[in-house]
Amino acid sequence: MTAKQRVMSGMRPTGRLHLGNYFGALDSWLKLQGKYECFHSIVDWHALTTAYQESEDIKDNILQMAIDWLSVGLDPNKSAIYVQSRVKEIAELHLLLSMIVPVSWLERCPTYKDQLVQLKDKEIATYGFLGYPNLMASDILICKASIVPVGEDQLPHLELAREIVRRFNFLYGETFPEPQALLNDVKVLPGLDGRKMSKSYGNTILLSEDPESARKKISMMITDPARIKKDDPGHPDICSVFAFHKVFSPDIVQERERECKAGQIGCVQCKRQLADNVVAFLEPIYERRKELEKNIDYVHDVLDDGYNKIKPIAQKTIEEVRTKMGL
Repeated sequence: MTAKQRVMSGMRPTGRLHLGNYFGALDSWLKLQGKYECFHSIVDWHALTTAYQESEDIKDNILQMAIDWLSVGLDPNKSAIYVQSRVKEIAELHLLLSMIVPVSWLERCPTYKDQLVQLKDKEIATYGFLGYPNLMASDILICKASIVPVGEDQLPHLELAREIVRRFNFLYGETFPEPQALLNDVKVLPGLDGRKMSKSYGNTILLSEDPESARKKISMMITDPARIKKDDPGHPDICSVFAFHKVFSPDIVQERERECKAGQIGCVQCKRQLADNVVAFLEPIYERRKELEKNIDYVHDVLDDGYNKIKPIAQKTIEEVRTKMGL
């Protein structure tokens, strides 16, 4: 019997997850369960690269992320779900790889200088932030994953991981597979205000949103600013509500588009229909979360079990690396 290929993916614990996180990553992860041997890491060391000065919430964020993952349907019987910092072999591999990775490789990563500008109010010109791609490579290589589900914006990081693999294999002999990208089938959801959905903008609908709160948020969504009266012709292509309908109302989206352009449906009615569909999507997630919150011990057990799955694999990998490097 052929062994399943390994998939590795992770998320930084920066707070409760929202619909953008679901359709940007989690939806793809769910489809991989059973088909591959999946490793899903809550990458708390990565969170420290930009939030080392605000680390007091990381432990709770780890727990909330684990609950979110389980609430949407990640199955611990099909996937290893674990906390990055518990796997000390990742840190050792990061250190050993840092011996062979040129600084110029890290500096040329397109997100490095971009984030230095975007986050200029934070002191992130640190070794840890510079070495972020090296740590990401260690996450992938510690379990010898051959597939990494990513969005297009993460492709440069993954290509750097592939370069690191080629360099290590050249110097010390064939050790790691070159991880291949599996591009996520991303359904783009704007935030409530039309910008990218982001916690930093405060424009999200959380996966843990209760029905009443979700309806209230949807009622305040930005629509076509040029549409004043109900019978004014609308422009659905610039309307956040219509963007949501594409995801949550596929059966009626063409009808909504036609009615909006003809001024035959008002924004309030359109939002109510959307709210019904979003609440129907979120309700089972919300209910599962309530059950999990009553059984936090189970959530910790899942994380322990995930650690026990990755631990022997990580130990075997790091022993091989030590041997290859003459340690």
